[in-house]
Amino acid sequence: MTVVVPFGLSVRDTALEADVQAGLTAVEEGLLEATKSEMPFITEAAQHLVRAGGKRFRPLLVMLAAQFGDPNEPGIVPAAVVVELTHLATLYHDDVMDEADVRRGVPSANTRWGNSLAVLTGDFLFARASQILADLGPEAVRIQAQAFERLVTGQILETAGPRDGRDPVEHYLDVLGGKTGSLVAVSGRFGAMMSGADEQVVDILTQFGERLGVAFQLADDVLDIASDSQESGKTPGTDLREGIPTLPVLRLRELAARRGREEDRELVALLESDLSDDARHAEALARLRVHPALELAREDTVRYAEDARATLAPLPECAAKAALLELCDAVVHRAG
Repeated sequence: MTVVVPFGLSVRDTALEADVQAGLTAVEEGLLEATKSEMPFITEAAQHLVRAGGKRFRPLLVMLAAQFGDPNEPGIVPAAVVVELTHLATLYHDDVMDEADVRRGVPSANTRWGNSLAVLTGDFLFARASQILADLGPEAVRIQAQAFERLVTGQILETAGPRDGRDPVEHYLDVLGGKTGSLVAVSGRFGAMMSGADEQVVDILTQFGERLGVAFQLADDVLDIASDSQESGKTPGTDLREGIPTLPVLRLRELAARRGREEDRELVALLESDLSDDARHAEALARLRVHPALELAREDTVRYAEDARATLAPLPECAAKAALLELCDAVVHRAG
């Protein structure tokens, strides 16, 4: 019998599915509790993205990693709440930086309440995550703090751009390791660590999370170009409009420099022009969707997902390992 759990993952093990579903249900309850305030307006703003839903990718990884120890240990669900609250907080801030209009199929917080309140709501979520984290012990606090430093550093590096002489693709992949990989790595680490798994298993699932996190973000880059808003839950081509060079654009620039074709150079020039104009933005999006650069970005996504898959090789064969392997396939499928 095949049962379905979040993120399009199917597992042929009903006991595992039951454990994961129970854990994710508890996480959802924990998220709602953590975002409550004595002031109704703060509760409304803080729960805006919680109630909009989402893939719950990071809590799912926490629950699967916990299967390599005792999945009933009390720190597992709070740890999953912490990583998801942290992720949600970054989305509030990201949408302000990107001037995004839509997030998870609903108006972004900055569109609804303005930039200042969106930033402050993100700060509120960080504060609530820290409160929960404090009860998990000093080691958990240290791990989260280091990951958060990497996350912010990745965002700063993206904003600053590559230094002179640095390969833009290598720079961008480093950015993703910080911005996305760091928190997904913590998800794998917390799940294994809180369940009491062996240290070697904790290290393996940390590395797995890092690589899968990068693959996940690369898939998002492809989706930002290839999908419509109903599929992705946000406005397509947001990064293009903001002039953020994601991997498909970087691969296009490489091809333009290497092949020297006029149509490549024209598309690069279009992407580097003012895309605040809707017609110009639509043209750029349409042309990039059929350009070979997008397929190269898909291949990069597959490579990172395969690297994540290979990391799991030393783990014992079990339903949880099979689910993690299928999670690699699910990430690639998103970019397909």
